[in-house]
Amino acid sequence: MNLLTNDELRDIMRACVGNEPAAELEGDIFDRTFSDLAFDSLAVLEVAARLQETYRIPVPDEAVEKMKTPRDVVDYINQQLAAAA
Repeated sequence: MNLLTNDELRDIMRACVGNEPAAELEGDIFDRTFSDLAFDSLAVLEVAARLQETYRIPVPDEAVEKMKTPRDVVDYINQQLAAAA
């Protein structure tokens, strides 16, 4: 399986917030906190659930709690994919 890219994560994040106007997902978002991007904890859990489904890897709640930025998500998923390869 291919590694998760920033663009793929951005697409998943967009799908999780739908038409929510408060979510700011343009530009360099990968080191901004989810709260700065108007993502609440439920939206982050939705992102994690979609990643689990798409990449077929577990993303436990404990890991989600440590994900403060989109970069944290990309790093976690890609580490799990590399370990599973």
